Amino acid sequence: MEEPNNNTAPRRGFYLLPNLLTTAALFSGFYAVVAAIDGNFERAAIAIFVAMAFDGLDGRVARITHTETAFGKEYDSLSDMVSFGLAPAIVAYQWGVARIAEAVSETGRHGVLWSRLGWLATFFFAASVALRLARFNARSSTQDKRYFEGLPSPSGAALVASFIWLAWENELHAVLGLAPVFVVTALSGALMVSRFSYWSFKQLNWRNPVSFLYLLAVVLPFVIIPIDPPVILFTLFGVYALSGPVTWVWRKLRRRPRRSLPGPT
Repeated sequence: MEEPNNNTAPRRGFYLLPNLLTTAALFSGFYAVVAAIDGNFERAAIAIFVAMAFDGLDGRVARITHTETAFGKEYDSLSDMVSFGLAPAIVAYQWGVARIAEAVSETGRHGVLWSRLGWLATFFFAASVALRLARFNARSSTQDKRYFEGLPSPSGAALVASFIWLAWENELHAVLGLAPVFVVTALSGALMVSRFSYWSFKQLNWRNPVSFLYLLAVVLPFVIIPIDPPVILFTLFGVYALSGPVTWVWRKLRRRPRRSLPGPT
């Protein structure tokens, strides 16, 4: 009898580099929560963007090094739930708690109402991320790779984080600042569970030569972000979030049949 070929047996164990990057993304989300509890919302927002950077690297490194595993995909989803689901929701709620205290001291009322609206909006966001990730994992094998169905969870988290960062730096008035933050948080959650199509950027071939204008369009955002990070980041991710509904409306208008003009009598 021939001895079995041990080279064909499945490997046991885990690849260090991609899982280490996923762990870094998970830690960044955890740190965002801690920073928000301590009242440092600028660091909390930055930590969520750092988590986005690590989240973008782990999958790409796994594909380049051919170290993709089922464990890595599951671990990445769990990390995304913490970094882009729970962390932004808690940061938004903690920011709201501080503003609610100011609003109560100023108006002497509506504290309970704002608190309930706050935890409803932030829980809706966290639940939307969980549903978005579950839908993505269930349909990943059959979905068109060129587009995402619904706003990606990192983009939704970036939209919430950048707006809170913007509100914190500009010291928005207590009452006037609560409603926009909760609306942006709830709207981000709604876009994530929507069926709007978003460009995934996965069809870009980074090895092929491109025109100078195309290169400028890719590089320019990274150049202008240091000018005013919260404003530029909120603008960029806000435009991307609106691109789904705008594209949907544009396609609907294109498909609408034109009315024929009346003929000569």
